[in-house]
Amino acid sequence: MIQRDELMSYSAKKFAAVLLALSLGAAACSSDDPVAEESVEATTDETTTDDAAAEDEMADDAAPGTIVDVATEAGSFTTLLAAADAAGLVDTLNGEGPLTVFAPTDDAFAAALESLGLTAEELLADTDTLTAILTYHVIAGEVLSTDLTDGMTAATVNGADITVDLSDGVKINEATVVTADIMASNGVIHVIDSVLLPPSDDAMEDEDAMADDAAPGTIVDVATEAGSFTTLLAAADAAGLVDTLNGEGPLTVFAPTDDAFAAALESLGLTAEELLADTDTLTAILTYHVIAGEVLSTDLTDGMTAATVNGADITVDLSDGVKINEATVVTADIMASNGVIHVIDSVLLPPS
Repeated sequence: MIQRDELMSYSAKKFAAVLLALSLGAAACSSDDPVAEESVEATTDETTTDDAAAEDEMADDAAPGTIVDVATEAGSFTTLLAAADAAGLVDTLNGEGPLTVFAPTDDAFAAALESLGLTAEELLADTDTLTAILTYHVIAGEVLSTDLTDGMTAATVNGADITVDLSDGVKINEATVVTADIMASNGVIHVIDSVLLPPSDDAMEDEDAMADDAAPGTIVDVATEAGSFTTLLAAADAAGLVDTLNGEGPLTVFAPTDDAFAAALESLGLTAEELLADTDTLTAILTYHVIAGEVLSTDLTDGMTAATVNGADITVDLSDGVKINEATVVTADIMASNGVIHVIDSVLLPPS
């Protein structure tokens, strides 16, 4: 029979052997085993690569297509896309951009065609009109809804302007924006509920004519129209300076009024005829009233000096209004096409 002490000794030895076997097994699986490390690393690398590929695929799926792609996928711009195709504008709308497109829905086109008394086929056949209409819906550059301000205007690819109205929702001319900021890879689409019709050629010509009418003439033209610079203009004519004041410029003229010239003549003890006959003195005085370049009132600083065409300097005094030497500026910044006029209340006499 095995005695109690022998049994305990045998059990202890067996337990120690089991512990040793477990320890050796653990050591074999430890990080010191290069084969095991390589296996783990390989598995990790494969997992990372698979994850990256999956993320790239998801990004590709999420990225929007071009303006044409997005409009096609939406399914509600078939007339717009057919019109773009007929006008040869698909490549432009598929191009690099960026572009901003105000996109009328099919319903908007149907209403426009009814209003114009045209069929879709008739409109698509008139490529000149079609192109004019479509390009009036496109702006070069990306303009988001957050970029819009009330009353702002923007030039379209057509050349004519559209106007933004934010007083009641968002309107482009008379069309309401029903969905804004649909992003594409080459720009942005704003869906509108009616077709934008560009101004007629006659209307654009009228606008151009009005702009021409509103544009100021030359310094001589503006002074003549004012009616209070007859002596100044007579002096410029006598001194041979009219062509200069009608020239390209820009020039800045400090223009004495007729009253200012009358006071100067009285002070000098001369008549207007005597002054006009003395062309050397006349030229010296007149050129002392002219600066080469456009100098607005906002460009003036207290104590600044500026060289005149005469060669001598004038000095600006802003301590009490605006003075040029001793003359007070009574009206500033009268714009001309070739410069600016500041009206002064006395004649500037150059240094002797």
